[in-house]
Amino acid sequence: MALQTLRFLLKPMGKYVSVPNEWSHTGVVGSGDMEVLMRHEKLDGAVSVTVRTPVRGFDEIWEKVLARFVKEQSLGDVSIEINDNNATPYIVSMRLKQALSEAMEGSGL
Repeated sequence: MALQTLRFLLKPMGKYVSVPNEWSHTGVVGSGDMEVLMRHEKLDGAVSVTVRTPVRGFDEIWEKVLARFVKEQSLGDVSIEINDNNATPYIVSMRLKQALSEAMEGSGL
């Protein structure tokens, strides 16, 4: 099955936090799961997200889940790469929060 690549550029509202300069990796691409890579990147406060997924027709759902995550976490200047294998929106939200927690570990924030 061919993968499709989705790209989003999301802007936080107001003040934002970023992840440390080092990259972070969370999760595995297994049945019904996904992996997330995060790294700090100067994007004028935006969050760049690239999603590789075999599932077609869910672009709007991806954008809503990602926008909600960026807003709730007040995240900015972050590049996120997601390799998806049929994860549900709940799993996407959970994995993103886990990835952010791991990326922030030791940052003092």
